[in-house]
Amino acid sequence: MAERSFAREVEDLRLGEGEIFRGEGILAITKALLQSGVSYVGGYQGSPISHLMDVLADAKDVLDELGVHFESSASEAAAAASLSASVMYPLRGAVTWKSTAGTNVASDALTNLASGGVTGGALIILGEDYGEGSSIPQERSHAFAMKSQLWLLDPRPNLESIVKSVEDGFELSEATNTPVMLQVRIRACHVHGQFVAKDNRKPAFTIREALENPQRDLNRIVLPPASMLQDRQKLEQRWPAAVDFIKRRRLNEFFGPDAGEIGIVMQGGMYNSVMRGLQYLGLADAYGDSKIPLYVLNVTYPLADDEVADFCRDKRAVLAVEEGHPEYIEQAIGTVLRRRGIAAKLAGKDVLPLGGDYTAAVLSKGIGAFLDQNAPHLLGNRPPLPSADNIVSAEPVKQLVEIVPPRPAGFCIGCPERPIFAAMKLVEKELGPHQISADIGCHLFSILPPFNLGGTTMGYGLGPASASAFNVEAGKKPISIMGDGGFWHNGLSSGVGNAVFNKQNQVIMVVDNYYSSATGGQDIMSSRADNDRRSTNNPIARAVRGIGAKWVREIDRTYDVAKMRDTLKAALTSKEEGPKIIIASSECMLNKQRRVKPLFNKAVKDGKRSVKQRFGVDEDICTGDHACIRLSGCPSLSVKHLDDPLRDDPVAAIDNNCVGCGNCGEVAEAAVLCPSFYRADVIYNPTRLDRWMARLRGAVIGYLQRRRDARRVVFS
Repeated sequence: MAERSFAREVEDLRLGEGEIFRGEGILAITKALLQSGVSYVGGYQGSPISHLMDVLADAKDVLDELGVHFESSASEAAAAASLSASVMYPLRGAVTWKSTAGTNVASDALTNLASGGVTGGALIILGEDYGEGSSIPQERSHAFAMKSQLWLLDPRPNLESIVKSVEDGFELSEATNTPVMLQVRIRACHVHGQFVAKDNRKPAFTIREALENPQRDLNRIVLPPASMLQDRQKLEQRWPAAVDFIKRRRLNEFFGPDAGEIGIVMQGGMYNSVMRGLQYLGLADAYGDSKIPLYVLNVTYPLADDEVADFCRDKRAVLAVEEGHPEYIEQAIGTVLRRRGIAAKLAGKDVLPLGGDYTAAVLSKGIGAFLDQNAPHLLGNRPPLPSADNIVSAEPVKQLVEIVPPRPAGFCIGCPERPIFAAMKLVEKELGPHQISADIGCHLFSILPPFNLGGTTMGYGLGPASASAFNVEAGKKPISIMGDGGFWHNGLSSGVGNAVFNKQNQVIMVVDNYYSSATGGQDIMSSRADNDRRSTNNPIARAVRGIGAKWVREIDRTYDVAKMRDTLKAALTSKEEGPKIIIASSECMLNKQRRVKPLFNKAVKDGKRSVKQRFGVDEDICTGDHACIRLSGCPSLSVKHLDDPLRDDPVAAIDNNCVGCGNCGEVAEAAVLCPSFYRADVIYNPTRLDRWMARLRGAVIGYLQRRRDARRVVFS
């Protein structure tokens, strides 16, 4: 069950020659693949390209009509390895994953793929996730393209340019026998626009034909001494062929006047932001007309040295706009200028930030500084633009920072992972703190308040492997955590298998919430839902026992905090040899609400009796110590002030966002807190019996309240 369905949008993938395709970047990429005659597509979900996998899954009927094979890969390495189909056969293949995080996982397969080269076009669509909104370490795909000699496309963020880059990418790959990477930032993935569609193309050569007519070319197999010859081929044949293709097909673009004393060279993905920055400075308009010559690199690797030289030769100064660090493109341009004796001054990271998002505001400030040094007359007498630094240092903002508390990322309302870490805090109170190795996924939020658990995170599915070095005799055991997505991605072999093989005395907590939740709620092998197109309902417990794990405990309802606490304590105190594995299962609340809310609303609309559980806090009983909040952290569990002048401290309160998971009450009971939580059943379309029972309860409760009030001592 993915985050959203594209069942309606995928019908637009059938549009033909001359029709107008309207939609967002992800859909445009899918349409471009079909127009290019792709034979097979694979990949692994991850922001900002998760929706590309979801679109492809929803478009199965369209893919089947064209004979295109699509597969959700077990990992990025599995996706990259699938491109081997294009090594010996003229098959066009595409895979997709999340930028450097996925590329690191896929590196072994990509290294071999790039070394031997391909026959058919091989396209790797990367969701570049760089900047302040990123969820991964700040690295760039450019480094990997340089390391392995993969050509890197970075199209302007509009639908026409993105579609053209997909088509150009396949042709560039085939013309140079080299895999091509196409990076799309989050703005490009979700930008909306239109383009003139073409007819979808069935693959010119099918996978069935390849299977029935097997071929092999020793020159494309990475074995010595062929590997040395392949490296020479990269430098002497593939690279020159790529540069020739880029120049001949004019993949890079020039905008603005033909001549000028200064110019700007930029990554294609930076074009929109640069144009907005120039617009702020009065040097461009909303229609894309620039008063400064622009050289847009839709191919950022390799550079076409002749184009760079021709652009820079008549200019006094050139600015390189390159998001991220280090400045690979700026260094390459500097080398071209030096070797060819071009005197143009090169600016870049000296006037622009070394790292971070290159927003329009950031670029306008950097371009303004560049112009102030090299062509101040272009700026005129306009006043300086407000910078981000000025805004942050403004007095009203300073006052807000002092009043408004920081809001760290956290679990969703009703998340079934929250009680797991509440139980860990209770065990910590009894047995002391433990070394905890975390993992990629929602459970990583346990590192932040209110739980403050977890010491490191090394990669997807590598939580247990992160605790390997702690396999020594000691008074405490290390704890590691990973999710079900990470378990099937890499954790079964690198984590559990490694721990079993080395008889590690660690506790492994596998958080099973039925989906790959952090990437959008896609089904995985252990998902409980029946999926006609995938094999689901494969228990994690069966897998870990199958590779030799002996101490395995399953908890089918993580909200049972007392059971979670006792099981974790038993694992930490067990004398049995080998890893202790706890599989804590409950459905992801976000996905559950996506599933049950429409059904509930429909039942209410149809007049059927429906019951919704809600929780609350009795103000008279709550002591206001807020221990329940510190052990839960649920966003719906807050505080409120009372009108009672004798009670200054705010009491706990539950707002209307509550989904009725019951975790707050379970935590209060397990931690022996105040019994102030209550559950209320809200009945829609009540029956006569419901109404009668409500009147009866109201009468009994009213009588008891009146009797209590009558016994109170009142001072006049």
